Amino acid sequence: MITVDFNRLSVHPGAWILDVGCGSGRHTAAAYQIQDARVMGVDLNLDDLGEARQRLRFHDRLGAHGGGTWAFGAADVTCLPFNDACIDLVICSEVLEHIPDHERAIRELVRVLKPGKPLVVSVPRFFPERVCWALAKDYSQANQGHVRIYRKKKLIDLLVRAGTHFQGYHHAHSIHTPFWWLKCLIGPTRTDSTLVNLYHRLLVWDIMQKPWITRLADRLLNPLMGKSLVVYVQKKKGHRRLTPYLGAHY
Repeated sequence: MITVDFNRLSVHPGAWILDVGCGSGRHTAAAYQIQDARVMGVDLNLDDLGEARQRLRFHDRLGAHGGGTWAFGAADVTCLPFNDACIDLVICSEVLEHIPDHERAIRELVRVLKPGKPLVVSVPRFFPERVCWALAKDYSQANQGHVRIYRKKKLIDLLVRAGTHFQGYHHAHSIHTPFWWLKCLIGPTRTDSTLVNLYHRLLVWDIMQKPWITRLADRLLNPLMGKSLVVYVQKKKGHRRLTPYLGAHY
């Protein structure tokens, strides 16, 4: 399930691409398709990093890549182990809603990015997420600990104040929204609901097969009920360093 629209990004061959909070590597693998890209995924979940490595090895076996390189490591978004202005594209998808000090995390995302280069951030959209919180009191804890809900303007303001220019946004994954509402009604930690499991099978089928009917429905419904808000910004040229590099390594 790819949240970022890579067609909106101008990324040159051989670019250094960083996927922060990469999870199982879905966006890292998508970025690996770019010609000669050098992609890196970082996360704190070692199990997810293991799954991400398996995903990229599978792409290597299939030859499904742009001829570049990949690497993964454990790292904290609030203290990234990279020098200032060394990355050509930073992706941070569905991460900031988990981070208590999200302003520091945003400063780090901007710090490692080269001036004039793009940063893409996605978070759960306000309306679908607010419904989930209302339907199930334990939703935020069950879903790996969401600590806040973002409004679009608030997120954009945070990114701009960190030293970026706003480029645009879109919403994604509308057909996933009813699944989460249903899951919250049934109980976010339950696994024995036939209806929830059937919907999950539908989503897996959609991700794997990409049928035109669900692709069309998703695209038409995204403005109304897209589950994710995806924001595109660009680091200002000549922007000063905002946080010191602490020399962390992984």
